[in-house]
Amino acid sequence: MGDEISVRHFEAVDYSRFRRLLEEETDHVTRLFENNGFSTRGDIVGFELEACIVDETGHPKGINKDILETIDNPLVVPELSEFNVELNGSPCSLTGRVFSRLHDELNTTWTACQSTAQANNSKLVQVGILPTMRRDLLNSTHMTDMVRYKALNDRIIGMRDGADIKLEIEGREKLTLTHEDVMLEAATTSFQIHLQCKPHRAVRDFNAAIALSAPMVALSANSPYLFGRDLWAETRIPLFEQAIDIGERHLQRVIFGSSYAQDSLCEIFAENRLSHSILLPFVQPEPINKYAHLRFQNGTIWRWNRPLIGFDYDGQPHLRIEHRVVPAGPSIVDCVANCAAFVGFVRAMSRLPYPIESKIPFQSARENFYTAAKLGLDASIVWTDGKQVPVKELILEDLLPRANEALLAEEVPEEEIERFLGIIRDRVSSGQNGATWQRKWVDTHGPDLALLTRAYGERQESNEPVHTWDTK
Repeated sequence: MGDEISVRHFEAVDYSRFRRLLEEETDHVTRLFENNGFSTRGDIVGFELEACIVDETGHPKGINKDILETIDNPLVVPELSEFNVELNGSPCSLTGRVFSRLHDELNTTWTACQSTAQANNSKLVQVGILPTMRRDLLNSTHMTDMVRYKALNDRIIGMRDGADIKLEIEGREKLTLTHEDVMLEAATTSFQIHLQCKPHRAVRDFNAAIALSAPMVALSANSPYLFGRDLWAETRIPLFEQAIDIGERHLQRVIFGSSYAQDSLCEIFAENRLSHSILLPFVQPEPINKYAHLRFQNGTIWRWNRPLIGFDYDGQPHLRIEHRVVPAGPSIVDCVANCAAFVGFVRAMSRLPYPIESKIPFQSARENFYTAAKLGLDASIVWTDGKQVPVKELILEDLLPRANEALLAEEVPEEEIERFLGIIRDRVSSGQNGATWQRKWVDTHGPDLALLTRAYGERQESNEPVHTWDTK
């Protein structure tokens, strides 16, 4: 769904043509799986970072078009609302100082964006939900001027027969409201981690990502406030799921998933065709081996762990996992530490003598995820063999030591591992992730969310990890 489309309104014939092409491409990609036709390069890491634009007072400012035109960088692209931009990273092989390379490029892009924003009397903030986001700003007036977003909104509201979207989130406080369009989703910003897989272990990598979603969302939670209410540690999770609700008659589009993969990630693409309605039947003049319609359909189904088909520099198709559970921020170095943790955890799971999915039922993985999103580092989850364990203990005593060994085996230098996994260790030991820091700040200063946003932004620009931030 990252590419623009040229058509906003579709006819019945468009759905028929799209469905036929989707079926043909799914059959073609099934043979690609059966014949081991995917790139074997694998273990390549990338990311997408979504950020909010705020004015000098810390409130949203809808000038992404001005920033994008000025910076003119293909790594910086629009997002759903005028208040957001997305920063992308160049893929890096999992070897050597991989995380430092990712950090340095992201920091360079971020600095350029900040300079451009400051010239427009604004700044960028990376946070799961901007504390100052107001409901009255989340409407089509402030939607980025791209056809695909308008068409998507039309289709989702149409599938709901025009009914308003209902939002109901209960955490420390409760929030209930109705909204007329999908722009609630624009309040959520994330740091999406991409891991290109070697085909022979793609199933284990994907299933590991599912099982690891709970500890990842717990250690990275950074979205406690929405419209002035203190809700979940990572409120972005229920907000995104409910903002794209397409009605009771249809399988939902923002989902944890229906099961682990069994024999092949092809199962996910088959499910996309058979079980999910077509949202946007945008027909493209691409050859069948580009999988344009299969990839477009996949792009309108937002699994928290989503398999993707892409292409290497030489055109060979590859498989990668998009891990979507991690929020933006709190700082550049925190984002890259989260990336190192995810990659290290997944690589550690692939080194186990048994598949992790054989020890943690899918239903437990799902329940773990929502428990951890709600409670953050205070959560306890069900781990292997049905044992309940505090998520902090699991991360510190099990996952981090295993990740350290796994990254060493990938020839990542010890000092590189210590730099980034050490941030995760110290964050979890202190109990201070982005969500807990925001709540501590409010406990100290009161519920002035504009002042909170400015204080957060000042600390973010130091690029010091969040566990070192004070609340003075």
